[in-house]
Amino acid sequence: MDIFAKRIDRRIAAYQRELVETHYREVDNMYRQIRGWRHDYRNHIQAMKAYAAAEDWDAIRRYLDELDTDLATVDTVIKTGNPMTDAILNSKISLARSRGIAVQADAHIPVKLKISEIDLCCIIGNLFDNSIEASAALPEDQRLIRVYMDMKGPQLYISFTNFTAGGKLKKEGGVFRSTKGEGHGFGLVRIDAIVERLGGYLSRNSEDGAFTTEILLPQT
Repeated sequence: MDIFAKRIDRRIAAYQRELVETHYREVDNMYRQIRGWRHDYRNHIQAMKAYAAAEDWDAIRRYLDELDTDLATVDTVIKTGNPMTDAILNSKISLARSRGIAVQADAHIPVKLKISEIDLCCIIGNLFDNSIEASAALPEDQRLIRVYMDMKGPQLYISFTNFTAGGKLKKEGGVFRSTKGEGHGFGLVRIDAIVERLGGYLSRNSEDGAFTTEILLPQT
């Protein structure tokens, strides 16, 4: 292996470590919010009991509305059956929505996955980050990310679709290039390397202003 190849490998490894650390911080932040809400649960009950004792029903309704809004910010919106997938998807969905990006997600993983948590984190995290970056360039009413995950026989199927500014993307040398600047292209390289190593299938397609990535990963 020449010096240039070793340098590229080191940069990819460094990018992977940074990516995983970022995702775990996002997940940890989400669960900190959940733990904080649970910690305050007793106080919320006592406050509503006080309003009930005073028969202040309007105050109780206002309090419940506020709690409903607060809980919605930390509620787990996706339950796939796989804890790590739940953590990554929910943290990224929360991040996307905080940036005014709508997310439609349908994910079901009823079996224990063969893929490692680090590989799964890198694939889903990169796909989501790329979709968020592309969506942010659009007017808010056009921002949408569609996520679908399920088992197709013995294979895990992952599909991400987002809309892009400027219509159909162009390929260079047979591949779609990242437009996010130096260093960001390593995310695409990392996904490709993981899928190849696991003997999977990957397809990227740009049509009618929508960019879709589809991945199949054997789980047997």
